[in-house]
Amino acid sequence: MMDYQIAVLVGSLRKASFNLQLAHALEKLMPSHFKLTHANLDLPLYNQDLDQSMPAPATAFKDQIRQSHGVLFVTPEHNRSIPAALKNAIDWGTRPYGQNVWAGKPGGMVGISPSPAGTAMAQQHLRNILAAEGSVILTLPEVFLQMKEGFFDADGAIANTDTRAFLQGWVDRYVAWVEKQAA
Repeated sequence: MMDYQIAVLVGSLRKASFNLQLAHALEKLMPSHFKLTHANLDLPLYNQDLDQSMPAPATAFKDQIRQSHGVLFVTPEHNRSIPAALKNAIDWGTRPYGQNVWAGKPGGMVGISPSPAGTAMAQQHLRNILAAEGSVILTLPEVFLQMKEGFFDADGAIANTDTRAFLQGWVDRYVAWVEKQAA
């Protein structure tokens, strides 16, 4: 069976990020032939003046995305949109003109927030951005999770069996989506 390299983009830079915890919990649900590697979003601010001499971290980021079979976006919601770090990384991935690493790249998105609406608005904005860049994103089921005490167990897994089953279903759809798109 072929191994699939998946780049994980966690929109939050915070060390105790709920979305980082969610990314790690999802990794536990992935099949063994899906190898997840977290992308470094701590990049300099995108500046078109640097297109011809891209900073090393931006080049490494683009190479990681280019070499991956798929992308997993795990994003919080900041002011009803995506975090600046995530938008900045997406911008680097589109430049210079004609070297867009997102085009045709299969992806999925999930998110968790203390808000009852989860990360619905952030994900809608992210879908719009990625559609404009030609990424092919799994659309259903959508995953808008509300962070509550006890969401994760002591081992970092999803504590609630119904939520874990729902997320396993999403992971199974994502895996099939990436395998289909990457074929």
